[in-house]
Amino acid sequence: MKRSFAAIASGIALLFGWAPAYASDLVETASTGTTFKTFLAAAQTAGLANTLKTSGPYTVFAPTDSAFNKLPPDTLRTLMKDKEKLAELVSYHIVPGKILVADVKPGKVRTVQGEEVTLTSDNGKVTVDNANVIQSDMTADNGVIHEIDTVILPKK
Repeated sequence: MKRSFAAIASGIALLFGWAPAYASDLVETASTGTTFKTFLAAAQTAGLANTLKTSGPYTVFAPTDSAFNKLPPDTLRTLMKDKEKLAELVSYHIVPGKILVADVKPGKVRTVQGEEVTLTSDNGKVTVDNANVIQSDMTADNGVIHEIDTVILPKK
């Protein structure tokens, strides 16, 4: 099995307890996978990608591409043309502070958008409004990402 120098160096660093020499923000962390392309495009179009790169900490409940595909036809296309509504949608998926799954306290939390979402935690299963967290605790230097299976929509 062929390994890259970076992979070997990371393994050695972990073995000896050294921190890696690079930093990873929320956008870089989301970009490492293939499931957040739509969310990242929406954040970029809405003008929020730079915020997710530079400030924080934030907890991002990031819908997968397949979650966006569940939206009614033309909804995403319409949203991508309306920067203000798109910014509301994206910021509705972001909560100030870093909340790991083990730290989720059931109840309401205020989003960056201004409205509240409801978090539940039941024997390790976490939901935000009507969306299930399907992968959790993808940590970045400025927060954490939880992958969700449904796009949550602001109430107003």
